[in-house]
Amino acid sequence: MSTELCTAPPEAASPDAAALETELWHAVLAGDEYAATLLVQRALDDGHDPEGVLIDVIAPVQAKVGEEWAANRMSVAQEHAATAINDRAVAALSMHPEVRTAPERGRITVACVDGEWHALPARLLAEVLRLRGWRVDYLGAQVPVAHLVAHLHRTGPELVALSSSIATRLPTAHATITACQAAGVPVVVGGAAFGPGGRYARLLGADAWAGDARSAADRIQDGTIARPDPGHQQLDDLPHLDDQEYTMVTRTRSTLVRAVLHGLDEAFPAVRAYDDVQRERTAEDLAHIVDFLATALYLDDADLFTDFIAWTAAILTARGVPAHSLPPALRLLAGQLGDFPRASRFLTLGAERLAAPRAVPFAPARNHP
Repeated sequence: MSTELCTAPPEAASPDAAALETELWHAVLAGDEYAATLLVQRALDDGHDPEGVLIDVIAPVQAKVGEEWAANRMSVAQEHAATAINDRAVAALSMHPEVRTAPERGRITVACVDGEWHALPARLLAEVLRLRGWRVDYLGAQVPVAHLVAHLHRTGPELVALSSSIATRLPTAHATITACQAAGVPVVVGGAAFGPGGRYARLLGADAWAGDARSAADRIQDGTIARPDPGHQQLDDLPHLDDQEYTMVTRTRSTLVRAVLHGLDEAFPAVRAYDDVQRERTAEDLAHIVDFLATALYLDDADLFTDFIAWTAAILTARGVPAHSLPPALRLLAGQLGDFPRASRFLTLGAERLAAPRAVPFAPARNHP
């Protein structure tokens, strides 16, 4: 299994693209779908490169949407509306007469990992590949593994481009990569879930990784991605899973959340005064913590968990929620998992990270709306 990573830095956007990005951002912020789509159509009428509009205008605006949500300057409803407007902007571009391209290259399947609802990055790649003359089957968000593999057998694409933004989907991504390779189809992966520089792409046996749609299209177009070894197995990549810690944490997820939530009544007395909505949200936060702990155990990567804990503290603080509720939760969770050495170590490191936090760049790692 050869994993080749594309690490070329993204190209700088032109001044014109920066101006278009600002204008699109204002339209998105205002919830003005018509202004956004007209802006894209006008840019193409004026001769702007359609690939540049996708990657240097629409993609940065969507990234800013995520940043504004994280900073609590944009509500969940606004975030959803903004994403829908950006999706319509992509659709407006794809239907413009200047960008219709007859497929001259091979066939490629573009899909999101099962459980991944953030479909816009995959949509951007699909449109870039179409612009470059590929025949693209864009399957959208949340594609179950069995259905994806059935599609591959039916259509026989040259490769699969698989997208995921949420790190907790990486175990499923691993199963998807392995299943596609067993069908003889190489897999290119991308998205924030695969970590800085695509570090988890290599770990999970992907055939290639790219940091953005332009890099992915370049990597696919150079024609050097080899057919995979169909005999590759998931456990070949992650022998540490023999200790069963990931499996046990995953299977007892609901029990762990209930136990920690109950324990917080004593360890963090303010919880006793929470109303039903606050307790529900606390349970959701605890579930995310358990999910990221399980994913860190799957990858045997403590940094994934500690970065998430620090990021969660920043998210809670931005929303006026006391982040000092996190250390008691981690201690209670450690008490439940005392027989699991790797889990105990990760939880200790998470608590230490909260005691001496360092800056963590924003990434859509948490399963936010």
